[in-house]
Amino acid sequence: MKKLLYAMLVLLVVNDIKAEELKSPNGQLVLSFNVNEGIPVYQLAFQKKEVIKQSSLGLALKDAPDLMEGFKLTEVEYSSFDETWQPVWGEWKEIRNHYNEMLVRLEQASSNRVMLVRFRLFDDGLGFRYEFPEQDNLTYFVIKEEHTQFAMAGDHTAFWIPGDYDTQEYDYTQSKLSEIRGLMKGAVTPNASQKTFSDTGVQTALMMKSDDGLYINLHEAALYEYSCMHLDLDDKNMIFESHLTPDARGDKGYMQAPCTTPWRTVIVSDNAADILMSNITLNLNEPCAYEDVSWIEPVKYIGVWWEMITGKGTWAYTDLPSVKLGETDYSKTVPNGTHSANNEKVKRYIDFASEHGFDAVLIEGWNEGWEDWFGKSKDYVFDFVTPYPDFDVEMLRDYAKSKDVRIMMHHETSGSVRNYERHMDKAYQFMADNNYNSVKSGYVGDIIPRGEHHYGQWMVNHYQYALEKAAEYKIMVNAHEAVRPTGLCRTYPNLIGNESARGTEYESFGGNNVNHTTILPFTRLIGGPMDYTPGIFEPDVSQYNPDNGSKVRTTIARQLALYVTMYSPLQMAADLPETYAKHMDAFQFIKDVAIDWDDTKILEAEPGDYITYARKEKGRDNWFVGRTNDEELRTSRIKFNFLTPGKKYVATIYSDAKDAHWETNPKAYEIKKYIVTNKSKLSQLCAPGGGYAISIIEAKDKSKLNGLRKL
Repeated sequence: MKKLLYAMLVLLVVNDIKAEELKSPNGQLVLSFNVNEGIPVYQLAFQKKEVIKQSSLGLALKDAPDLMEGFKLTEVEYSSFDETWQPVWGEWKEIRNHYNEMLVRLEQASSNRVMLVRFRLFDDGLGFRYEFPEQDNLTYFVIKEEHTQFAMAGDHTAFWIPGDYDTQEYDYTQSKLSEIRGLMKGAVTPNASQKTFSDTGVQTALMMKSDDGLYINLHEAALYEYSCMHLDLDDKNMIFESHLTPDARGDKGYMQAPCTTPWRTVIVSDNAADILMSNITLNLNEPCAYEDVSWIEPVKYIGVWWEMITGKGTWAYTDLPSVKLGETDYSKTVPNGTHSANNEKVKRYIDFASEHGFDAVLIEGWNEGWEDWFGKSKDYVFDFVTPYPDFDVEMLRDYAKSKDVRIMMHHETSGSVRNYERHMDKAYQFMADNNYNSVKSGYVGDIIPRGEHHYGQWMVNHYQYALEKAAEYKIMVNAHEAVRPTGLCRTYPNLIGNESARGTEYESFGGNNVNHTTILPFTRLIGGPMDYTPGIFEPDVSQYNPDNGSKVRTTIARQLALYVTMYSPLQMAADLPETYAKHMDAFQFIKDVAIDWDDTKILEAEPGDYITYARKEKGRDNWFVGRTNDEELRTSRIKFNFLTPGKKYVATIYSDAKDAHWETNPKAYEIKKYIVTNKSKLSQLCAPGGGYAISIIEAKDKSKLNGLRKL
């Protein structure tokens, strides 16, 4: 990495009226900061258009004077920074981290306390955080509330989900900011109690579009030892204000100086694609914490999972819950005949993975206790090392190893966090002993101890502890039901996946909105990759479970596209092997598509409508294109000018058939091959709920071009 650190310029300021100004490296973004009658305030403009109107900063403390007013600006420090770094895995081989910085020192005379605010202005947005240096009058303190404001310049169109301390598993609502209050009651998730803190509280990452064409995204970066931030909207004045997740006592954060808060981020552009291309969230996190990252690698996997999600099979070995929790003698129980994680079935999945080049097989429902949890009490706690009688750990370990496939561990904590922490070393050692190098962890249900929330500081600290503990055993983590990601995967790249949003599983619970995957890259994926579990080829769930009337709101062509549009170094082929066997021509794309990239381009983008990505495979001159479309019939028009000039490629296009439709004809697809160069163009029909996927493979063997038409 090359770093260039410019000389610092320190200015002493004694006049509160004077506004300090910071410009982005390209000069298009301008930040203004001053202290207005003792209150710190900031503003942000893009190309002379207001993005954030004058907004106040500060924190309210418990049992101590607030850090919100009575400040004097005593010092301003300017600097610039420019580096290029390489992620362990990612959407780009190299990422540039280039910003101008302003650090302001604020002194509160009445309490003799100091608070710093650090602003970093990039070409595509702003990051800022509070910092508390070591000082006599501020050591241990409890945050009552953070009062960071984001004053909007208009009644923007927003893509939002309601504020909730425990889940992001909502469909997105598209509305004007002024309409959120009236629409809030309709935004209910099927499996979690809504804990909305106000009629206008929403979660980040929040995506907005102004009437004059600005795209604005609000989020946070480097959430560490702090509570997750939500946003509360004053819909009369269009001002968002931070709202932190409380703990069981209602407190928002326990701090010890010297310390910092997470970064608050504002990404802005007049081009929607720039929001998707932004690396602000990653750049505001610290560099990789591990010296050796050789054990961290992207994973393409299948799993014994979808059949339980649809109700075709079960996690539990028997339908009979134990009389005393955790004391079932499974040798004396009668198997229910529908337990999915059995030896023969797992071996078939391993065979399928090996035959088609997959890295791993996820197995859920392998360990004792699921019928206790489902059948008797949500307080049941698992031990993470005891298999059911029909799951032979050693045999399956050796069988998978002989096929050059790993089994992916599943740890459902049932929300009993202290129990998980007590068993963690033993569980991770069990994994290491049996050739598991990745784990899908789950936190379904209310957090135990009672009163703690999934997104509070207490749980944020737990997720971090689990991640760092896993690294001691060289284990990669895919955390479900955890706090939404904020770019920590840069620092801890063994965090290869998160759920933290409404994923494919909800297609079996009634369905997701048709435009769901045209919004998630602008919202949830701003913080990091998502284990969305695409690849469903049988949209009619009743084919697996006659009692389940859900339909997956997609076409097969769009399911292929999601491997490109829904970025993750952890990609699952989520459907059943026997279903893929019926569509091996389409399944070929899932086999071929890369999961680690040298470059990424956005060819088309409009939140809620469509997104078209092109990505270059890591270390090879092959590209993959994916287009996800909303509920409208549309035509995508793209150019292949991202290809290397002078080279020829074979493009295999997996598209919706002319009569395809997510609801009436979801399996109708076409596969065509063409010769393409960097001068080629494509006009492609996209069905409602559809899309397309393209593999573009460099034609090193010219004979493969025979008989193909040039596009």
